Amino acid sequence: MPVVQGGEATSRISLVPGGAGGNTAAWLAAHAVDVSLLARIGNDQAGVTARGALESAGVRCVFSVDDVLPTGVVVVLVDASGERTMFSDRGANTTFRAEGVSLDDAANAVEAQGLPHLHLSGYVLLDAGSRAAGLAALAEARVRGWTTSVDPQTAELVAEVGATEFLGWLGGVDLLLPNEVEAEALGGPDAILAAVEQVVVTYGADGARWFTTEGDVRAAAPSVHCIDSTGAGDAFNAGLLASWLTDGDPARALHAAVAAGSAAAAGLGTRPRLWTETPAGHRYAVRPGRTAYLGWSFQRGVRAAAIPS
Repeated sequence: MPVVQGGEATSRISLVPGGAGGNTAAWLAAHAVDVSLLARIGNDQAGVTARGALESAGVRCVFSVDDVLPTGVVVVLVDASGERTMFSDRGANTTFRAEGVSLDDAANAVEAQGLPHLHLSGYVLLDAGSRAAGLAALAEARVRGWTTSVDPQTAELVAEVGATEFLGWLGGVDLLLPNEVEAEALGGPDAILAAVEQVVVTYGADGARWFTTEGDVRAAAPSVHCIDSTGAGDAFNAGLLASWLTDGDPARALHAAVAAGSAAAAGLGTRPRLWTETPAGHRYAVRPGRTAYLGWSFQRGVRAAAIPS
């Protein structure tokens, strides 16, 4: 139903786990990746539910609790084509502080599994309240010798802070994961590659491209009926990281990512479902691989677990 400005419309409403960090962590766990999630939740039932949903999915939760602000909530409007519009209240995520950031709580488990990795949601950097914590996490990961990746998450907020400012926060990051609109807001692949080692851009139904200073690799998307695009980018990120951290091959990782994102868009919800193939028969599961350490942001309400959207 269309939104009736100043009026009322009948709709179908559901309350589900969500959030960029929680979604990505859940998808990584579905790919048999050992994953920990750092986040901040409220001292409320939403936070309890978020933790429970993630732990049931196989995610190790490393959460701090805010006694004042609630667990983050996102309202997502999904139209008939599957596209979504989001209204976010980051709640407790806004009080995520650098002094509370340490990878020690997850390092032993992560480093014991193989190549450790930190994935950071761009919402953490784009919120002035949590920015220092995000930068501290990236810095600590580099000191530990971990690989790192960042998803910008939102072109609108990137435009507010400015591309130069945002890219300035990413020095030393191995991989940036924007969609097409976010990449444009950051000045395009060439501008991004001046700040990070590699960039993977998603183009919706047109697939994705992996850019380096030496060229690019492309992967086409399977033909699927998009029911709900919410969380498809998070599924894409998880598919890519699970494969890339296993063998380091960009082409295989890109194809695994496109299959995973397409599978997610072909169903309702932001988290893994019981089936592992797209309607076109493209498998999105990858070999059990190394491990990823996922960080931040949190949102729930229409989301679960940790990280912001």
